[in-house]
Amino acid sequence: MGTTGVLARLTTGACVIHGMSKNRTQSVVAKTVAAKTIVAKASALCCVVTLLFLARPATAAELAILRNGFSIRHEHRLVMGATTRLFLSADDSSFTDVPTDEITGYEKDLLLPASVDSLAASSSSSQAAKSAPMLALNDVVNSASANYHLDPDLVNSVIHAESGFNAHAVSPKGARGLMQLMPGTATELGVNDVFDPQANVEGGSRYLRELLERYNFDLVKALAAYNAGPERVEQYRGVPPFRETRAYVNRIVREYNAKKTAQEKEAKLKQASAKALNKTPKTVHPVSKSIATAVAVNASH
Repeated sequence: MGTTGVLARLTTGACVIHGMSKNRTQSVVAKTVAAKTIVAKASALCCVVTLLFLARPATAAELAILRNGFSIRHEHRLVMGATTRLFLSADDSSFTDVPTDEITGYEKDLLLPASVDSLAASSSSSQAAKSAPMLALNDVVNSASANYHLDPDLVNSVIHAESGFNAHAVSPKGARGLMQLMPGTATELGVNDVFDPQANVEGGSRYLRELLERYNFDLVKALAAYNAGPERVEQYRGVPPFRETRAYVNRIVREYNAKKTAQEKEAKLKQASAKALNKTPKTVHPVSKSIATAVAVNASH
């Protein structure tokens, strides 16, 4: 082979090697660009997901734990200095304000989310509730007390001791609403929504009336049974030796008697003022004997 042939082959081989090298370089560059594109897309996707997550409203399903042992389920909250507003619905249409220092902490609500059917039913009932006029708590208590022949002051004292007038209160044992009805008791009383003030007070007043009749209008025993259960009262033939139950009964009786004493003083002052002005005093209706006698006789117990 001549020199010219050798040079031609060398030249051709160099060209092939150069072409292969160029192709490899282009392939590496293409792969690098593709990798960078994938990383960029992944980063953008992560950013979008993060923004969506951050923009998502705080789904509550949380429980605000109060110092008195109760808890309030809420969707989200807004701390406003000394007051914390707990939003009870996702659309912020219902909320309750609680002193911030009364909240000891928050816990996740472990109850299962409602099904689609129950959510639809809840939505329809919510719309119905919005269209219906909302009764004031005093009107609710007065109506229930009249239905079951109870003194409204007594019912208010029970509500004060049970829930502190918090319609969404939930006790550690599961009692719910203004008069703290247990689920089983609420079902027996026909209360479908324990967080509805009117339904809860109607059911609680009915239950209190049944206990008064069961114990011959012995208010102390009836209150003890409301707190600890009738079986405990019958087991101990009176108020059970539980500190919580005794404090509960004592608190309600003391508050109820204080209200009646204040009303009597106010009535006497009005009568004295009427006599001083030579006016005919208005007729003052006496306190219901059935309840007042029960308190007077059993307060020492």
